[in-house]
Amino acid sequence: MAGKLTSRQRRKFRIRNKISGSGERPRLTVFRTAGHIYAQVVDDVTGTTIAAASTLTSELAGSIGEADKTAAARKVGELVAKRCLEKSVAKVVFDRNGYLYHGRVKALAEAAREGGLQF
Repeated sequence: MAGKLTSRQRRKFRIRNKISGSGERPRLTVFRTAGHIYAQVVDDVTGTTIAAASTLTSELAGSIGEADKTAAARKVGELVAKRCLEKSVAKVVFDRNGYLYHGRVKALAEAAREGGLQF
């Protein structure tokens, strides 16, 4: 079925037409697979990644069990917030990347807020 877009891809394109990360307010984007979740903070003007974290990051890989993926998403959110604050980035724009704001995506976002990011 070449040429067909999934519902998530349609939502993603619709969201990306409205938001963009800048130097003052970079974009916090989330990507999830069945087993892992990834977050990165991107400056779209320069095309650079400021900070990134995932369940595969060496700091988290040993401490995360496979049973509770929502708790793992919370830890990733805390870690990406910590890394952003180390690079003096406090305000971001949240890009849910077409995923519904529910479950793991919501847990990551709330943990990033609790970690000190504003969005």
